[in-house]
Amino acid sequence: MLVYEFKVKAKTQLYRAIDEAMCIGEFLRNKCLRYWLDSKKEDKINGLALNK
Repeated sequence: MLVYEFKVKAKTQLYRAIDEAMCIGEFLRNKCLRYWLDSKKEDKINGLALNK
């Protein structure tokens, strides 16, 4: 798992953009995880479908 830490001193608009980017990343991670959990067992054995 990748973990990024940073400190930013910026305007409110930049804070909103960063928050939105983090929410989108979390959404995509959750969608990929759900897809992987719901995929067939054969797909998991032959390699993750997400890597194709």
